[in-house]
Amino acid sequence: MTVVRVAFTQATWTGDKESMIRLHEDWAREAAAAGAQVIGFQELFYGPYFGITQDTAYYDYAEPVPGPTTQRFSALAAELGLVIVLPIYEEDQPGVLYNTAVVIDADGTVLGTYRKHHIPHLPKFWEKFYFRPGNLGYPVFDTAAGRIGVNICYDRHFPEGWRVLALNGAQIVFNPNATAPGISNKLWEIEQPAAAVANGYYVVANNRVGLEDNEYGDEAVDFYGSSYAVGPDGNYVGEVGSSSENQLLIRDLDLDRIREVRERWQFFRDRRPDAYGPIVAP
Repeated sequence: MTVVRVAFTQATWTGDKESMIRLHEDWAREAAAAGAQVIGFQELFYGPYFGITQDTAYYDYAEPVPGPTTQRFSALAAELGLVIVLPIYEEDQPGVLYNTAVVIDADGTVLGTYRKHHIPHLPKFWEKFYFRPGNLGYPVFDTAAGRIGVNICYDRHFPEGWRVLALNGAQIVFNPNATAPGISNKLWEIEQPAAAVANGYYVVANNRVGLEDNEYGDEAVDFYGSSYAVGPDGNYVGEVGSSSENQLLIRDLDLDRIREVRERWQFFRDRRPDAYGPIVAP
């Protein structure tokens, strides 16, 4: 049995970047002490979810890769022997900004980045003001904790990306989010389990939690947490996280289940890519 112990977090915006970073450093240490081999943070973990407004002041949260936050967590990963999935606001060059997750191996090596492909532009999710669409494909990273991919928040509504990650060999896909109440609640319950079973891998889906009224007052969104891990059979691994509280969650994922489920269902054998042309038609 090949078991990977994963940790993932959900947090409320504290009001400043440094305290958010320290909170997640403390969680990484706690996770490593509990035997976790990999930890994933929520979308844009060190800042508020600034898609609530369209304000150039939030461009100041962007930083290069490698940059100060990446370097800080690379050193921590090496110290703890912990793989880290680090969602940040990336500045590729002035004015060229991405919603990104950096994957850092357990020896501190930056293996690469995933840039969010699908960028919403909806009330209180004005992301096209802040981000270009991702342009690095759907990479899968060989880490000390297994083959890891990333799909960020709004990406989860598009099944094609999940499938490409499977075809690229992902065993665990981290899905960091900033998801607000409303129509998304039902989608939160069904989309990631459906993606996990359709593609025969584990999905670790974590979401911000709490009201960011310290940043946005009456306009703030009350994020509902409810983070979880789900297996290739579509079943939750352990309990779903709190809908209202900060939380570090730790779950054991048995990677041998991937082969077992895929051989039972044979979805990859029965795929018909020759019939899927309309999917990529403009």
